Amino acid sequence: MNYRALGNTGLMVSEIGLGAEWLERHNREEVCQIIHYCQEAGINILDCWMSEPNVRSNIGAAISGQREKWIIQGHLGSTWQDGQYVKTRDLDKVETAFQDLLDRLGTDYIDLGMIHFVDETAEFHRIIDGEFYAYAASLKEKGVIRHIGMSTHNPAVARLAAESGKIEMILFSVNPAFDMLPATENIDDYFKETYDAGVGGIDLERAELYRICEQKGVGITVMKGYVGGRLFDAKTSPFGVALTPVQCLHYALTRPAVASVLVGYDSTAHVDAAVAYETATEEEKDYATVLAGAPMHAYSGQCTYCGHCAPCPAGIDIAMVNKLYDLALMQPEVPDTVRAHYQSLSANGGDCIGCKGCEERCPFGVSVAERMEAAEKLLGGNR
Repeated sequence: MNYRALGNTGLMVSEIGLGAEWLERHNREEVCQIIHYCQEAGINILDCWMSEPNVRSNIGAAISGQREKWIIQGHLGSTWQDGQYVKTRDLDKVETAFQDLLDRLGTDYIDLGMIHFVDETAEFHRIIDGEFYAYAASLKEKGVIRHIGMSTHNPAVARLAAESGKIEMILFSVNPAFDMLPATENIDDYFKETYDAGVGGIDLERAELYRICEQKGVGITVMKGYVGGRLFDAKTSPFGVALTPVQCLHYALTRPAVASVLVGYDSTAHVDAAVAYETATEEEKDYATVLAGAPMHAYSGQCTYCGHCAPCPAGIDIAMVNKLYDLALMQPEVPDTVRAHYQSLSANGGDCIGCKGCEERCPFGVSVAERMEAAEKLLGGNR
């Protein structure tokens, strides 16, 4: 296992990590088996954003007696209320949930105290200038958390965090489907049969984010590196071609400032598939050649979250709504986090006025208004 510096934190993290969300599906024996297997493979970083009590307790049992071997990302703002996950900024509830995390994990400190799930710039400013950040800073001063991080899917928020001087590392979604577009100034190039050799079309905002994080020593740990497995099947991949776990990992690990990709594991076989990266050949890691030959028509009708649809007169972040809708469709059941994220947006699919100006600007012919209606039906119905 290779280890990388996590920005300027002084921590050395395994480049393949453990995103523990999938462990909610498993009993204590299975959780212990997977975590112990990860540890034997050299994995030393674990993210536990989940507030569900049983999974926290099961993880605690798995790391009992081995706490010092793990770098733990624990989240501030992820709570369990009335039998379900709730993201909140209510400090009374936040403090209770964080103490519950410490108790159930059997530890008196968290290495990376993550300000949980900040995807709007207005909320970022409220947090960073208000009592929520002050609470996180007080925990750091007491040594209860060692470093202050933030989780976000929004590159604009991630950039604000990186430039703030107050956030030491970021948990961010990194994968080709979210990041990559063919570099062009001619919209007709979007409809070519194939890409030119040498894929280079990473969204400029994201490319700048990675550069800034590298420059300022703000490390990145990665979530959604596989896009929920969407990239493993040509039928669901926005490129029309399948990638392997090793190729997805290599894509993320070649971004500036990225230290570790946190992968969800349902079994030890899933661990093996990820750790295979450590011994993979350059040919096995090569995602660029695969994407360079991808059929352009694979993009037709599919949102690549490029942002050409903006601005929306109703203030909807259309790319974000589409991203959450796609993530929800990839799962047998809609994850609580995806629904909560959607419902916390300032404007979402339910606010669409049906003007379809976005559709005129979309280079891929996406039926945006229909998707806004579908997203609201799927994700907004339980408010």
